[in-house]
Amino acid sequence: MTEAILLVGGRGTRLRPLTVHTPKPMVPAAGVPFLTHQLARARAAGVEHIVLATSYLAEVFEPYFGDGSSLGLHLEYVTEEEPLGTGGAIRNVASRLHSGPDDPVLIFNGDILTGLDIRALVATHETTGADVSLHLTRVADPRAYGLVPTDGTGRVTAFLEKPQTPEEIVTDQINAGAYVFRRAVIDTIPEGRPVSVERETFPDLLATGAHLQGMVDSTYWLDLGTPQAFVRGSADLVLGRAPSPAVPGRCGDRLILPTATVASDAKLTGGTVVGEGAYVGEGARVTGSTILEGAVVEPGAVITDSLIGARARIGERTILTGAVIGDGAAIGPDNELRDGVRVWCNAQIPPAALRFSSDQ
Repeated sequence: MTEAILLVGGRGTRLRPLTVHTPKPMVPAAGVPFLTHQLARARAAGVEHIVLATSYLAEVFEPYFGDGSSLGLHLEYVTEEEPLGTGGAIRNVASRLHSGPDDPVLIFNGDILTGLDIRALVATHETTGADVSLHLTRVADPRAYGLVPTDGTGRVTAFLEKPQTPEEIVTDQINAGAYVFRRAVIDTIPEGRPVSVERETFPDLLATGAHLQGMVDSTYWLDLGTPQAFVRGSADLVLGRAPSPAVPGRCGDRLILPTATVASDAKLTGGTVVGEGAYVGEGARVTGSTILEGAVVEPGAVITDSLIGARARIGERTILTGAVIGDGAAIGPDNELRDGVRVWCNAQIPPAALRFSSDQ
């Protein structure tokens, strides 16, 4: 049975303040830590053994998931003493794999929400005899990504860093963050130092004549690296746009976890999630947002496309649009916080202190 490595060691700096106290893969999406969705989809594809390559806040993973038996998996954990990059992390956990030299090993980045057909990627790897197979996806604007052109058979021909001019955009195919390695190839990655698979391992393999195969799968794909993307991904899971067997409830307009309290006249739409022990007061309107454990949304607040951290409090009539509120923060009544604002953990904003419009 295919084994997998999950790369979950990143610091999640683009997601701060969500990741001040919580590693990125453990931030809740659709009611459970995001990592739960990845583990569940791997298990559904037939994976039984997964090694988690951890680093930042590594101590929180094992107490939550244990040996993985509750998910039908065997989980192991390896912690990097110093950050080793994507390639270094893969090499660092190689000794925990049970596969033979020619067996396929799945590798996933810990911040990608995708509908990838995992079995199809493994099948492509095996039928083409590739050394490494890459999940590729097509994007409308590839300038922010590394490009991966392929020939008529899907074989990778180059790895191109983020293009700077229109002439450099030779394809709309990008590296989507999931791979299948032939087990022996992992042992060729240098040991004990930082290595990037994107910038070093893959180009070096290509230069030495290795067979790198691309499989384009343009089903749902989202990089959850920013707060706005994370909120959208959570909403898409609740709405059923992104597939996951781990959503704790039926797909629909909202997901209210069992110990949450929502006033009867509050309106929750757009894939909103209300976490355990959270409270949403009378007349509040919450759209496409995530309210984490123990947070309080007071009466009349209006929250759109925002993430409210654990135990945070949003005051009466306060308006949030595209906002991220850190754990334990308190936003007083009659504030108005708009696109891209990040309020740090435990910060306090007095009543009517910040607005983008008149107070009338």
